[in-house]
Amino acid sequence: MSNFSQVGIASRVYQMVISLQWQKSRDMTARSFIEALANDAPATDRADRLKLYGWLIGRWTMDATVHLDDGSTHRGPGEIYFGWVLEGRAIQDVWILPGVFYGTTLRVYDPGIDAWHILWSDPLRQFYTRQVGRAQGNEIVQIGKNDAGEAVRWSFTEITPDSFRWRGERSRDDGRNWDLQAEFLARRVP
Repeated sequence: MSNFSQVGIASRVYQMVISLQWQKSRDMTARSFIEALANDAPATDRADRLKLYGWLIGRWTMDATVHLDDGSTHRGPGEIYFGWVLEGRAIQDVWILPGVFYGTTLRVYDPGIDAWHILWSDPLRQFYTRQVGRAQGNEIVQIGKNDAGEAVRWSFTEITPDSFRWRGERSRDDGRNWDLQAEFLARRVP
């Protein structure tokens, strides 16, 4: 048998193995993007650490007050949806305040720093931020910077199983003074 024949046989065997592996992996994957993303419960290997935000899972309504940079104030009702994603290793939420924002947060617990990476994306306003979230007493506080390099602090306060107050603040002097940008009073939808 020539070297060319051996190479041809090896190539066909390799293609068959790859095809079988691809078929096997295809059989194990989700049938849709949502099915691949969503999960029913937290990952068991870190479920206890995921409780910081895990209580939020579900549907919420909110009364929103947003203070705009031009000095005006927008008030209105909104919606929030929280769910387990990425094999239950993260929480994703969608915050909707019609005409003001329609964005999503990915919250991922990092055991290396014993804190959460918070990634907010709002394609409506083209506003994106990254924060680190931790418990502070009975509150959850997320600290980061906006695109202008200003400090931002987003907090969940007055937390009960069925309600919370969310405050979004900005500091233009590295955290010495904070300006309230938004406040949401949220209630769980039964």
